[in-house]
Amino acid sequence: MPETFTEISNPEFADSPAAAPETGAPESADAQTAAPETAAPAIADTQTYVAELLARPRPGEDKILAFYEHRLGLICTNPRLLLLPLDDHMVHRGDGVFESLKAERGRVYLLKEHLARLENSANSMGLVPPCSYARIEQLIPAVARAGGQPDCMIRVLLGRGPGGFGIDPAESPAAGLYIVAYRFRPKDDAFYARGLSAFRSRYPARAAGIANIKNTNYQSSVAMIREERERGLDLALSFDAAGFLAEAAISNVCLICRAERTPPDCLDRDGGAPADGVRHPDNSGVRLVVPEFSHALPGTTILRIIELLKPLMPVEVRKVREAEIFTALEMLQTGTTVDCAAITSYEGRPVGTGRPGPWATRIRQMLAQDLDRNGRKF
Repeated sequence: MPETFTEISNPEFADSPAAAPETGAPESADAQTAAPETAAPAIADTQTYVAELLARPRPGEDKILAFYEHRLGLICTNPRLLLLPLDDHMVHRGDGVFESLKAERGRVYLLKEHLARLENSANSMGLVPPCSYARIEQLIPAVARAGGQPDCMIRVLLGRGPGGFGIDPAESPAAGLYIVAYRFRPKDDAFYARGLSAFRSRYPARAAGIANIKNTNYQSSVAMIREERERGLDLALSFDAAGFLAEAAISNVCLICRAERTPPDCLDRDGGAPADGVRHPDNSGVRLVVPEFSHALPGTTILRIIELLKPLMPVEVRKVREAEIFTALEMLQTGTTVDCAAITSYEGRPVGTGRPGPWATRIRQMLAQDLDRNGRKF
């Protein structure tokens, strides 16, 4: 495929929230009298069907900036044409994988890391993309650029592809690739200042082996989000069958704990500052404790945090008991959209001081600096 991109947009749509239907098309839904439920729907020709599609508002269209479908090889900015083939096995069988990337200040963050995880997930399911991963790496910034916003989210979906409604993957001759840029508003200071409330979910952690695949079947996560709404709290945390902490619905969690001792290579000769000159918030010594990923998705953000903190403190990736939450100095939620936020209560009890701690802020600053240094410009 040539290294150029064609962008299709609808000027009329851009000027008004509801583009007028073409001549001869039926009236839009809000102008029609609802037909009786017993009435048979009309059989439309292609022109009428497309005109109706463009005329009718769709939920969430204000969030869509631009999208790409590999079968067409085009980028489009009219959200009313954002469609997915119903016979793609990703739709009716959940046979697909995906990644969600963040762009801020005109830079896509952790692009290569997300693509590496996409490839790992796809390989685990025997899913071969319709183009090279190097090509996908080019397409992602191109779609973000077409969206015209410096801050956005980018969803990359790799499905088994259209071909039928059976379950056999062989039914799909080629995988489907879809890339969507949509609106994103970074969290404000008030969000980070208030701290988050967490609780133990009634839903168990995902099974080993499956948990490391970012597939399009997120029913367990959906159930946890519903549970959060039911309880009026921020984060449901899952635990495995042995009682070890796994993850939140769509993010990782970790702890800042007191270190038994601060390793000599983390301190200067005065005993206070790490080798890179960044001081610990206190002089008692701390360590990062991350629940192992046997029943959790290895998040790109938490993996990057581990690398950024290694020069500053010991890092432990291991099994974490629930009781350790209450002895931690800080508990943190980490993820693509949240970066790093403080969890200040768990099951109604305070974590640490019960207020956001210094490491939540420090890590968030480090991630922002890392994005500015290493994010992919578009």
